[in-house]
Amino acid sequence: MRTSIAAIAAVLALSACTTPSDTPPASASATPAPAEAAPSIDTMQRLVRELSSDAYEGRAPGTPGEEKTLALLASEFGKLGLKPGNKGSWFQDVPLVEITAKNVSPLTFTGGKASVSAAYGPEMVVGTYRTTQPHIAVKDSPVVFVGYGINAPEKGWNDYAGLDVKGKTVIILVNDPDYETEGLTGTFNGRAMTYYGRWTYKYEEAARQGAAAAIIVHDTVPAAYGWNVVQSSWTGAQHVADSANGNADQSAAIGWIQKDKAQALFASAGLDLAAQMAAAKKPGFKAVPLTGVKANVSFDNELRKHSSKNVVALLPGKTRPDEYVLYSAHWDHLGHCEAAPDGDDICNGAVDNATGTAALVALAQANVAAGPTDRSQVFLAVTAEESGLLGSAYYGDHPVFPLAKTVGGVNMDALSVAGLARNVVVIGKGKSQLDAYLDRALAAQGRVATLEPTPEKGFYYRSDHFSFAKHGLPMLYFEGGEDLVNGGTAAGRAASEDYTRNRYHGPKDEYDPNWDWSGVAADLKLYYDVGRALADTTDWPNWVDGDEFRAIRDKDRAGQ
Repeated sequence: MRTSIAAIAAVLALSACTTPSDTPPASASATPAPAEAAPSIDTMQRLVRELSSDAYEGRAPGTPGEEKTLALLASEFGKLGLKPGNKGSWFQDVPLVEITAKNVSPLTFTGGKASVSAAYGPEMVVGTYRTTQPHIAVKDSPVVFVGYGINAPEKGWNDYAGLDVKGKTVIILVNDPDYETEGLTGTFNGRAMTYYGRWTYKYEEAARQGAAAAIIVHDTVPAAYGWNVVQSSWTGAQHVADSANGNADQSAAIGWIQKDKAQALFASAGLDLAAQMAAAKKPGFKAVPLTGVKANVSFDNELRKHSSKNVVALLPGKTRPDEYVLYSAHWDHLGHCEAAPDGDDICNGAVDNATGTAALVALAQANVAAGPTDRSQVFLAVTAEESGLLGSAYYGDHPVFPLAKTVGGVNMDALSVAGLARNVVVIGKGKSQLDAYLDRALAAQGRVATLEPTPEKGFYYRSDHFSFAKHGLPMLYFEGGEDLVNGGTAAGRAASEDYTRNRYHGPKDEYDPNWDWSGVAADLKLYYDVGRALADTTDWPNWVDGDEFRAIRDKDRAGQ
């Protein structure tokens, strides 16, 4: 199928918002939206340019950039006539602790054939989740290689079996044991990453096991990004969710190490890293102590407690205002980060995620123009996504609107400015009945939904929809595809790889007046059509039978 930009533009101008006729969504009652309600690209361009300007300093939580972002969003939603969503306030406080590592020593390994030292920044990064300790010191900690660091009883897999790592430093591989497997079947879903492959899980499990330090070996392919992303993301101020115990149950030190330094470390213990990595992929793998090797690292912490904020805007429904459709996007980025060669040290986050944040406003604007829907619509801009989905996780734990009364919604993160694509990539395709809503909207544009081309990158666990899914709420998350109208998949893949290599989580993710907005326009219309259909139907789309989140949703809805 080949679709022209002109043809899709005509569809965007004429298509009405309808509810997909799929099973179980069957009792559709959608109200057509007027053509003039299509989301505004002028609004998108204006807000992306503003939010990603140097004046916002990269929109890091707890900075003047946050204050400007919150003020802008509240003003934009207010001018549209939306209501402050949190009991008369535009904001929901999210308690955080800002931790900035200072005076970081090299990460050194002694006791082997030769000492190995990794410098902070270019060779290793390190930090902590502990929010009450101004100084961290890991001293003479025995080192153990724990493979992928997975404890999954339901899969018969435990890399910590028979092992006591209390007080020890564990070295961990990123991703899952079968990430190189062709296809999507296997112990850990083949190429498709499971949550066991995410770095967040690795640290969680290491802490449960009592490890003093947890260090992940960086490898570009299974990590899905280069060392430059790790370095820019992990240096400077970090944000951690506050807790009553100060996260004292977490490992004292967590971080990453460059693969070549890990190779030197293993060689110092008389081991071959490549051979150990191969062994770790096989069932029955047993952790390997690096005999005689001890880890040492220390650093000071500047600690600052503060409340960052989610922005909550409400467009009340006309007949069932106590039922909700949710639109989410994260407003935050990295702030000041590792400088580019030209000295630019502001990670502006234009694509990631000024585009998604601007989309919230553009969608609200279009829905106001179209008139109220039966259900209420909630526009949620969350904080601290870049710090581990902290803002959306807080909303999931403390929802402003009951999740059992929230029908579902859409999440927007880094819209594609590479041009119009014939496809969209659905992150988590096949997991929920929301796919049917998207399929109907796509059919109106002559486009299709496709599986992720790189499921090994674990995108399902890397944006805010995951925080809601963990609470049973179906959320649709898709991205513009790689099959571009101009240039096909070769051009689309090249654009994606160029962004990841040269701009993602770096100072060059900046607004470009030469961007091609045709793909954004088409994708925004999809978000609009899906959201509006959900807001006018009487159906309650669920996860498919057997999905990991189905039981949570069923229990939640049964209580209504």
